[in-house]
Amino acid sequence: MGVQPKWLPAFALVMASGLAQATPAPDDASVYFITPEDGATVSSPVTVRFGLTGMGVAPAGTDKADTGHHHLLIDAGGLPPKGQPIPSDDHHKHFGGGQTETQLDLSPGQHTLQLLMGDQNHIPFDPPVVSKKITITVTE
Repeated sequence: MGVQPKWLPAFALVMASGLAQATPAPDDASVYFITPEDGATVSSPVTVRFGLTGMGVAPAGTDKADTGHHHLLIDAGGLPPKGQPIPSDDHHKHFGGGQTETQLDLSPGQHTLQLLMGDQNHIPFDPPVVSKKITITVTE
């Protein structure tokens, strides 16, 4: 049996109780891509570096004002519903350890990427702290 992240019990409690509630976003918070740039042609694995201003990064489950953690939306149709936890699937990658970069194995072709900050319970802030959606092309 694998080791569970320390934030998992809190996340499960929020999910089971239906008490999910959006945390107010700091007024000056913004999230953006350091790399890659919009329109870039890259090879896989793709190094993605996250930028953030106006708030801090903390692991999921950390109850500290004006902090959150990154989520990377890959070829996602849109943002998750307001007040709902961000899904964890092939289109929504969680960085609940407080990570600020990753390596992605992406298939050749065009892909869209977007960053979304989540609070301690993986719920987007209100209003959402979300990056511009960028498009990259992955070569073979």
